[in-house]
Amino acid sequence: MSSPEQWTHPEPREGPAATAAAPTAEQVIAGLRATSEGGPELVQLLTPEGERLENPEFDRYVADVTAEDLRSLYRDMVLVRRADREANALQRQGQLGIWVPLLGQEAAQIGSGRALRDTDMVFPSYREHGVAWCRGISPKEILGIFRGTDHGSWDSNAKRFHPYTIVIGNQVLNAAGYAMGQRFEGKVGDGDSEATMVFFGDGATSQGDVHEGFVWAAVYDAPLVFFCQNNQWAISEPTERQSRLPLYHRARGYGFPGIRVDGNDVLATLAVSRWALDECRHGNGPVLIEAFTYRMDAHTTTDDPTRYRHSDELEAWKLKDPIERVRVHLVRHEHADQDFFDSVQADADELAADLREFCFNMPHPPVNQMFDHVYAEASPFVDAQRDEFLAYQANFAGGEH
Repeated sequence: MSSPEQWTHPEPREGPAATAAAPTAEQVIAGLRATSEGGPELVQLLTPEGERLENPEFDRYVADVTAEDLRSLYRDMVLVRRADREANALQRQGQLGIWVPLLGQEAAQIGSGRALRDTDMVFPSYREHGVAWCRGISPKEILGIFRGTDHGSWDSNAKRFHPYTIVIGNQVLNAAGYAMGQRFEGKVGDGDSEATMVFFGDGATSQGDVHEGFVWAAVYDAPLVFFCQNNQWAISEPTERQSRLPLYHRARGYGFPGIRVDGNDVLATLAVSRWALDECRHGNGPVLIEAFTYRMDAHTTTDDPTRYRHSDELEAWKLKDPIERVRVHLVRHEHADQDFFDSVQADADELAADLREFCFNMPHPPVNQMFDHVYAEASPFVDAQRDEFLAYQANFAGGEH
């Protein structure tokens, strides 16, 4: 029998909660050497020091990854992080109503996003800016959501990327239904097979919608990859207050495999995601991936993480930075020079400037936009509401209101 202490978060250490606190020498060494962080079953291919680890089970899933591919993954992560930081700053300046940072989770999102085929479908929550990037969705299209000007302007069928879902865990039920449809339509098991991947956080695993999705996907062998980004904190509650077991173990109770991957390792995330998607495409049912990562910033810009976590934890995870380990690996193996890193930085600066210019000059949406795409086909009830609303708006034309 376990003791209650095993499932409770330890009391904070003495000292200030400022995020700028420097780690001790012991913490530095522990951070650099913690290649087994996340437990002995953690899949890791790149250590925090950028060293390549052999893995007989998953190496074959990244055997085709060249030095050019690694540079591309690095560039993706750098640009996505820069877009995230720029959006965070824009919110602080009043240009966005709220922002949901992904800082620290770039490898989990880029690795899984790049594992997807064009025919696969993705159901995000509200933090998957990196996955959206991989699906060809500009950060500009995401800014409109958090400015309140639209609900996601991209064509979800063309991009194979569902609109953001704000209700915690609701996208899992949507994804389960979609994946069941793929199964019923015979899109599983042949050369043109498809799969679905749904993203959610560790906090969402405490929601009933997620578990209902597990049940339906398992019963119908749906080709669905449940991708849980365990960033250690469900807003202000640590993972150990949500589950007695590692989250990936929960899959056992539903009859499908679960696996834990180092979510700060883009190469391992790519490999595990490719494996899981391949399992689903071949009709072997759903898979749960727990990407063991860390949220380096606040839950959203309305959150103050210094109220519930201390700087030593944050500083320890900074030593496992997902971008830095790829950069070190590229340098160590002479796969990239300073000119390459300078060019990526220049691209990031250009992207940030473009996003800022766009946000400051973002046009107001037409007032009738809220009535578009409510249903797949025209509805006389919605049309009547639209006409009534537009007639009401016309009463204010040219007047002060």
